[in-house]
Amino acid sequence: MSFVLNPNEMGDLMSVSGKVLQFGLGAALALLSTGSVVAQADSEVVANVGGVKVTMAELEQEESAKLLSAHYTYYQAEQKALDALIDKRLLEQKAKSEGLTLDQLVDRDIKSHIKDPSEDQMKVYYEGVETDQPFEVVRPKVLEKIRELRTNKALAVYVKALRASTDVYVTLAPPSAIVDTKDAEKIGPEKPAVTLVEFADYECPYCQKVAADLKKLQADFGDKVTFTYKDFPLPMHARAEKAAEATRCAGKQGKFWEFHDELFRSKGLEMEQLKTEARNLKLDGAAFDKCLDSGEEAAVVDKDRKEGVRLGLNGTPSFFINGHFMSGALDYATLRQVVEQQLSAPPQGAGSAGK
Repeated sequence: MSFVLNPNEMGDLMSVSGKVLQFGLGAALALLSTGSVVAQADSEVVANVGGVKVTMAELEQEESAKLLSAHYTYYQAEQKALDALIDKRLLEQKAKSEGLTLDQLVDRDIKSHIKDPSEDQMKVYYEGVETDQPFEVVRPKVLEKIRELRTNKALAVYVKALRASTDVYVTLAPPSAIVDTKDAEKIGPEKPAVTLVEFADYECPYCQKVAADLKKLQADFGDKVTFTYKDFPLPMHARAEKAAEATRCAGKQGKFWEFHDELFRSKGLEMEQLKTEARNLKLDGAAFDKCLDSGEEAAVVDKDRKEGVRLGLNGTPSFFINGHFMSGALDYATLRQVVEQQLSAPPQGAGSAGK
């Protein structure tokens, strides 16, 4: 790919670190999530069946399994495009403020600082390229490609600095859904500013990884956030179902969260390990074993799983932060950013049922 520096193509040349604007939520997020724009869209009539109107809200709620993931995929494409457009606008504004064209700005602040690779560096790059052509033949292309990579990297750093010094408010929000959290396991205040609902699987490595970040969020935000856990054991994880039941059995003795945290920490999911952990937590071992062996809590776990299926979830972890859907192993910085943005937004209606 050639590096053409002009306003019409700049958006295709760089995408500043997704960590800076990972999910495109800004301080004005609530304007979309609770304002008249969304309210009008929800009440929009999309069909009339024998004189009975069907609204967009009814369609979204009753057909979540077919629509939520599709909306999220589209949102991610929008967010990526918006991210590139914001970068382009920042560069244009910087150039204009200094009386330069965009090309002149990039030549002065980026390209003039790029050093060409050494012969040895180009040969190392060449060795990683699948080609039958000798190095001497492809050398010009290797040089061009390395220049391009270095320019793009420097440009990303440059635009990131522009972002840090410029007020950027993004109102593009992830899709929302109503999640039934009645009778779900929760930790936090009764009426929080932010409710974070996680659908997870104890055998899922991504869930195990993000568990520590969620604990850190809990410590950082205290009584501002309520964390709600929903079981979504995946069919390919043979131990996840019983692990979920075990935490529910522990919950019957008041130790759900302690058991939950330990499973994600230790990853000990075999039946004997689950029973040993119950004793480590000073639970009534006989009662715990009876609960786990008999499958007393299987129906409770299945209820959560069916809720996830209704919402169209196809992987873990999946999150609903004040109703806004996000999926994947989000890092701590992204989770914290979203929570902070929700805390800074005006009060909004419940994103989840049963809070």
